[in-house]
Amino acid sequence: MTSILNADLHCHSVVSDGTLTPEALAERAASHGVELWALTDHDEIGGQARAAAAAKAVGMRYVTGVEISVTFLGKTVHIVGLGINTDNADLCEGLERTRGGRRLRAQDMADGLAKVGIKGAFEGALQYVSNPDLISRTHFARHLVETGVCRDTNEVFRKYLTEGKPGFVEHRWASLKDAVGWITGAGGMAVVAHPARYKFTPNEEYALFTEFKGHGGRGVEVVTGSHSAAEYVTYAATAQEFGLAASRGSDFHSPLESHTELGTLPYLPGGLTPVWELLAARIQ
Repeated sequence: MTSILNADLHCHSVVSDGTLTPEALAERAASHGVELWALTDHDEIGGQARAAAAAKAVGMRYVTGVEISVTFLGKTVHIVGLGINTDNADLCEGLERTRGGRRLRAQDMADGLAKVGIKGAFEGALQYVSNPDLISRTHFARHLVETGVCRDTNEVFRKYLTEGKPGFVEHRWASLKDAVGWITGAGGMAVVAHPARYKFTPNEEYALFTEFKGHGGRGVEVVTGSHSAAEYVTYAATAQEFGLAASRGSDFHSPLESHTELGTLPYLPGGLTPVWELLAARIQ
């Protein structure tokens, strides 16, 4: 397999904060020409067997995945794990611990929203959650759009759910060392997801990639739904600087919310090592 491959290795289902089932996602990915697919739900691997079976049913290659929430330099960073053994005990236990604080955090978020006149947000958000342990800001955003508080989820985040706003509550996630360790211990490859989104300073970003690689991290998302064309170039250079493989994924959550459709991203830039070359033995 070369870099000219329609791989989509980052998306979310109803098992975390997406709106489609793993089966519907597989069908949608295949219909948009995806050749290699991974479901990467937040801190949860409960949809993996369904996703793999659905991919097989539509004739699409599949690699297991997860997206783990990490706290680094006071910010939430996401680390994608690809090619993981979903039966690995350390990984499963680590993900369970990471999920554990979400419900408490959600209740604190609802309290903050109530103080500015938005009542019942916790119960409203729960209506959009298939697993209450995975309640997130996205579920609150959907509730606030549905009830007419905001026009769309972007407005919700801007007004209520980002740092300094009434519904924002920090959460202490896994450490970078733990997340990379769980992934590699489960036979997978750790990948820094959408690095441009974190808005780190150059020194902070250098620290992130240095520590990530030091713990055994091996990849970075170069082409992803939230990156601009200029950022594709920036993180292609980062991949080369740190000797990391390059990944590609839409970060698709919902037909109505996601700006980037499954399988519609440009191909990886040339001169990079695609993650799928290193994952060949783990692809189903």
